[in-house]
Amino acid sequence: MKVSGRAAFVAAGVLCLAAGVFAQSTGQAVVTVLPKVDGQTSSSVMQGDLAVKVNGKSAKVTAWAPYASPNNQVELVILIDGASRTSLGRQMGDIEEFVKGLPPNVKAAIAYMENGAARFAGPLTTDHAQILANLHITGGAQGVEASPYFCLSDLAKKWPGQNSQARREVVMVTDGVDSYNRQYDPNDPYVQAAITDAARARLVVYAIYWKSQGLADQTEYADNTGQNLLALVTHATGGKNFWIGTGDPVSFAPYFEELERRLKNQYELGFIAPAVGKPQVESMKLSLHAPGTEIDAPSQVYVTPGQSAAR
Repeated sequence: MKVSGRAAFVAAGVLCLAAGVFAQSTGQAVVTVLPKVDGQTSSSVMQGDLAVKVNGKSAKVTAWAPYASPNNQVELVILIDGASRTSLGRQMGDIEEFVKGLPPNVKAAIAYMENGAARFAGPLTTDHAQILANLHITGGAQGVEASPYFCLSDLAKKWPGQNSQARREVVMVTDGVDSYNRQYDPNDPYVQAAITDAARARLVVYAIYWKSQGLADQTEYADNTGQNLLALVTHATGGKNFWIGTGDPVSFAPYFEELERRLKNQYELGFIAPAVGKPQVESMKLSLHAPGTEIDAPSQVYVTPGQSAAR
């Protein structure tokens, strides 16, 4: 019996080695590649120039290609804080010019942060006139948005587009102050929930600062708090927080110009990572070895269990 049992054990081990089967998970991300110096041309980035770690463990890059074709679809939402001061009216012209300049492969819509939700006045569309018909000055009461992070979570959970392959881009216009936690807390549960929801929905989030109503939003402390919270969200999703200092910007035009440049220089990244038991959000670190070039990649990505594969 001892010999028979050992023989069975050895046989089972041989079969496992022969099969060489291991579990894995898969994921994808939108990565922006730009030259380190404005005006210069970034180096050509090849798949072999990348190194990816997911949850601290090495992952294998399986796809890397630029979104170069005009047919690559983009869905973009401009999400405006419903409590923004009426002085936002000074920026309406810049928003209009940005929308009018969107290429045919971009569907866009305008939504407003109201009572913890993203309220749309119209659908995602390539009709610029229809988009701009829904643009208006907000000037809502203090706290009407509840929290910009509630609203971002709501947008992520109820994304209006039906194209699962489209890039999903969001521009938040807000001061980023969380009315439910008016301090800089990187572990703010509402901010962390917004990051998780945005990563699950594959959103790339950008932020443009504009003060909201209320005395509490007028202080330098509020400026710094809101900006740092927005920076957490934009960094986690591979976007950017457009901020040049405290106070409202003179013009949105430079931010929109940079956003246009970023949309033209994005890549699709696909990877295989160590197995997860269920679909979930994991940390990701992407390193690039290409001189004169820098990347903005999400630090949080959504991964799903994949089929077992041979070693």
